[in-house]
Amino acid sequence: MKHRHRTLLLATALSLSLPAFATDDDRADHFKGKPATTLEEAFENLSSYNKKLEKLLQGELNPLAMAEIHQLTYTLENAVKRISSEVSELADTLEEVHLATERNDTDVAREKGKVYLELARMIIRE
Repeated sequence: MKHRHRTLLLATALSLSLPAFATDDDRADHFKGKPATTLEEAFENLSSYNKKLEKLLQGELNPLAMAEIHQLTYTLENAVKRISSEVSELADTLEEVHLATERNDTDVAREKGKVYLELARMIIRE
């Protein structure tokens, strides 16, 4: 029985170490995580999976816990990637407002200003 337990632990540890050697192409066949197709979905996933991560980190980080953490990081990465993309879009839109003010282009300033505020409110959840 001890031998079977050690073998299982070794197999689990090895399976967890394999992603460290994986290329981006290898990851395509790996866990996908929950998608974050919208900013709202990204925030929901970030919140709920952060709670899961926090709970796991408070316990013993045995091979099973490490495997769970490994899997949930894919969902967290998807959420962070979506939020990052939205923040980048926010910065681009704000720059358009800035440039419109330099040209005294009131139409663009108003139009892009509204787009900026809408997105900013979603990000800071006003």
